[in-house]
Amino acid sequence: MIVNGPRLLLGALIIAASVALAGCNSPTATPGTNSATGSPGSVQNAVIISGHAYSPATIAVPVGTKVTWTNQDTTVHTVTSDDGKTFNSGNVAGGATFSFTFTTAGTFAYHCNIHPSMTAQVIVAP
Repeated sequence: MIVNGPRLLLGALIIAASVALAGCNSPTATPGTNSATGSPGSVQNAVIISGHAYSPATIAVPVGTKVTWTNQDTTVHTVTSDDGKTFNSGNVAGGATFSFTFTTAGTFAYHCNIHPSMTAQVIVAP
């Protein structure tokens, strides 16, 4: 049997390119999660604290979601529910994180105890 060399080489290159391009997708995102863009239909479960603000200021997640706040400021902040009892991070130093898992539906407003003008909310759907 004689194999057509150029066709075989072309086929091998196409397969190699396909495999290489498949690896270009970001493997860091959890399926159904888009923390960077908050695009419709995604679950945003990360909040950045930067510039004395929570970003995004409002997120919507389903019950059972763990939300993580990351303090990118050099200033200490808190993540404290407005009701004073649902969650309270205590002091979160620059570079540190705080996480909380929302087990009930509702709207949870929160603020920074140190900087009261910093406010945001998590909307938890059943």
